[in-house]
Amino acid sequence: MNAKHWIKSPVDMGGSAMEFRRAFTLDKKVKSATISVSAMGVYALYLNGKRLMDNGVLTPGFTGYLNHVQYQTYDVGAALRASNKLTIAAAPGWAVGNMGYQHKQKNFADAVSVIAELVITFADGSKKRIVTDRSFEVWSSPVEYSDIYMGETTNLCHRARLIGKAVGAEVKAKLVPQVGELIVEQDRIAAGKLIVTPKGERVIDFGQNMTGYVEFKVTGKRGERIRLSYAEVLDKDGNFYNANYRSSKNDVVYILNGKPAVLKPTFSFQGFRYIRLDEFPEGEVDLSAITAIAVYSDIKRTGYFRCGNEKVNQLYQNTIWGQKSNYLDIPTDCPQRDERLGWTGDTQVFCRTAALNYNVRRFFDKWLMDLRAEQEADGAVRGVCPSPFVDGTYNTRVSAAWGDSACVVPWELYMAYGDKKILADNFEMMKKWVGYQRTFGPEEFLWIGGNHYGDWLAMDAGGDYYHGATSYDLIASAYFAYSTSLVIKAGEVLGEDVSEYRTLHDNVVAAIRRYFTDNGVPKSEVEMTFRKPGTDYGDILPNHPNTQTSMVLMLAFGLCRDDERPALVERLCQLIKENGGCMATGFVGTPLLLHALSENGRTDVAYQLLLQEKAPSWLYSVNHGATTIWEHWNSIKEDGSFWSTDMNSFNHYSYGAVCDWLYGVVCGVKPAEPGYKKIRIAPQPSPVLGNAECSIDTVAGRIESRWFYRDGALRFEFTVPEGATAEIVLPNGFETTVAGGRYVFTMDV
Repeated sequence: MNAKHWIKSPVDMGGSAMEFRRAFTLDKKVKSATISVSAMGVYALYLNGKRLMDNGVLTPGFTGYLNHVQYQTYDVGAALRASNKLTIAAAPGWAVGNMGYQHKQKNFADAVSVIAELVITFADGSKKRIVTDRSFEVWSSPVEYSDIYMGETTNLCHRARLIGKAVGAEVKAKLVPQVGELIVEQDRIAAGKLIVTPKGERVIDFGQNMTGYVEFKVTGKRGERIRLSYAEVLDKDGNFYNANYRSSKNDVVYILNGKPAVLKPTFSFQGFRYIRLDEFPEGEVDLSAITAIAVYSDIKRTGYFRCGNEKVNQLYQNTIWGQKSNYLDIPTDCPQRDERLGWTGDTQVFCRTAALNYNVRRFFDKWLMDLRAEQEADGAVRGVCPSPFVDGTYNTRVSAAWGDSACVVPWELYMAYGDKKILADNFEMMKKWVGYQRTFGPEEFLWIGGNHYGDWLAMDAGGDYYHGATSYDLIASAYFAYSTSLVIKAGEVLGEDVSEYRTLHDNVVAAIRRYFTDNGVPKSEVEMTFRKPGTDYGDILPNHPNTQTSMVLMLAFGLCRDDERPALVERLCQLIKENGGCMATGFVGTPLLLHALSENGRTDVAYQLLLQEKAPSWLYSVNHGATTIWEHWNSIKEDGSFWSTDMNSFNHYSYGAVCDWLYGVVCGVKPAEPGYKKIRIAPQPSPVLGNAECSIDTVAGRIESRWFYRDGALRFEFTVPEGATAEIVLPNGFETTVAGGRYVFTMDV
């Protein structure tokens, strides 16, 4: 498509959707026809009144619109007639509507615009092209208001009116064919029950926190309204609660016309478990006519896990639903409040788990395209991608562990899928990020200073702060070392000369040990500011290198000598014991914590943390009815009150990263080589779990691992895909290497 064919309304339509229409006739037999479409905003395509979207919704998706925007191509030959009407309905969406905490509009474009090219091939070999130009008319839409955060109003009594002829629109973004997966409607969840709260509110519980929207089959009197509000939880008294949505109204309204109708949003989505019927036609509510539809990218499920502890099984399901909810075209942090952004830190800590649960290759090809495009000239990678903060008035900070997504995500995807192209596409970005890390001082080989997120939401600084107590400088320098090591690994795969990076890595590790440790154990304290929720001020508190997370980073990133590991592990276990047998880690430490323990001989402590039910723990939220992963360990406190309204999502997937430990340690399945052509299966069972099993559909085939206790023995059952080999390692020290097939082993306990 030619960029000169972008068109928009001749007048500013505000938050209203609009329809771009073009009638045309055909006088010859059609052999085939395709149409390519995109929008600055979101669009829905209709030909002769029929929606033609290959099941896609919210197209063209969320990209870094200043750099590129996807277009989709559809086969429409079967829908053509002698007389035709092409309609492209469009609304503000991510590109033009409210985005970011500032609720700034028109972040990427001044107006909703569309572009399309219809190519018709006739039976005689001739062709006809119809492109978006000034021959298109702009009409008003029944969707009288639409916004990603604020919701949608649809008036079935609406009478379409001609706005005028389309005018040309200037769009500088490069058009690229669909890279990621389409966003599609997926799970359909029946309304569970109708609740009348103590306040007298009528609330429907779907039993599952999710992302998507609600479909109604209704007939109401002309002019009657349906108005819905959304919530993830009820308060401790059982009343509807959505203060944690902040200013995101999610206000969905339908004005009925007296005819039977099937209603659902067209250009917006919500995050919710509950809906409140603020307005509804008189009479009994028919729950059978109300369905929640989960909406997320068309990723294929690949991983499954189950064990003998039902609470752990619920934790795993919560992680699955957290991924579904937040893998809506980009890896968002949450789906409900005035955010829904692609936070890079959340993305990198979870991407290994993501690639176990689902095939996310294409999903991340698209996101990494955005990340490369938005990397700054000096190599900086900011906290959000795609970033809506493009005018310089506000932007997310450049932070260690967040910017490191530039190195971590490509490497984890390479390990999952074994395709060198992943590394080749992103190698320059990886090197530029490490180059950016090198610019900080005053120590040459450390990242000292900067405005970091730290061990975000860790509780070792106290439960009322955003930042954990671990030294920002230690976290930043540790990730500097880790990303450098990944550049080395990627370069070796690609045949690049990485001798410079080997020297750099040695120097960074030596500097970390010299600056932060005493005999390999983190030491000393500095001061930093801790910001309280809902405020712009903070308290000055000690900032500790000697925390659970600092021990984990030393162990996980190889920043210690082998002879120093026992002391680090002992100190880590002591810190856990001093914290009442609970972790105190946040977004940085938690995904690595159980691995650091199990890889250093303390799988017993890792199991204790997995099964801990006091806060902070994974099962605390399960015990409080969670059906997705919470943002905070104590999002709901023991007394039923909430952590805060400022930043308290009940659908944040980051802590679900524990599931890669369930696959990789409990069931023991890890790639010994990228793409699982060689596999290591080394389960670490425990009677406290009883039994466990997993299956993973890898690019090499299906891998299965199962263990259970029976009659005083521990039985193992493994499936290795044909063409692959697996190194089997049992807890009693038995080792063997096997080819594809099914295997059973038994050991005494």
